[in-house]
Amino acid sequence: MALKLRQLSPEEHETIEKLAHSRTAAARLVERARILLLAHQGHRVPAIAHQLQLTAITVRTWLKRFNAAGLAALTDKPRPGRPATYTPPQVAEVIATALTPPEHLGLPFASWTLDRLEAYLNEHKAMAIKRSRIDDLLIAEGLRWRTQETWFGARVDPEFAKKRGALRSSIRTRLQGVS
Repeated sequence: MALKLRQLSPEEHETIEKLAHSRTAAARLVERARILLLAHQGHRVPAIAHQLQLTAITVRTWLKRFNAAGLAALTDKPRPGRPATYTPPQVAEVIATALTPPEHLGLPFASWTLDRLEAYLNEHKAMAIKRSRIDDLLIAEGLRWRTQETWFGARVDPEFAKKRGALRSSIRTRLQGVS
């Protein structure tokens, strides 16, 4: 017996029609809506699969899921995976610490580096976290790590030059050839 789409309500039909022609919705939702729209127009599973360049199993899967649960079935089911290494409160602590000036925490430096942040979180917050993971968390939050001290403007530390020591050129000088 051929698999058929159940009768659509006017709201469902309108939603599916919009999704099937959407340019901003997720591609997977548009594809699933197109399956339903073609099935609603009377096309059979092999014809839908051929037209959308899918397998018949995929088309049947989405038709069955829609028939059973309606529009809610078009979204992906949760997938199992590795649990999060850090809890949301720990992530919030990392971000809050990174956004807090070190002087407010009683530290002897004026700006964070990933190494300083890692050391502070490991020692004072008892959070075993590596600098690469800190960087990942900050990037995921939309925070871009940047160098605090730049070549223009005033330095954060007035004794920076003395502490830094003599400058060495990073570019080797080329010997001039004899002409």
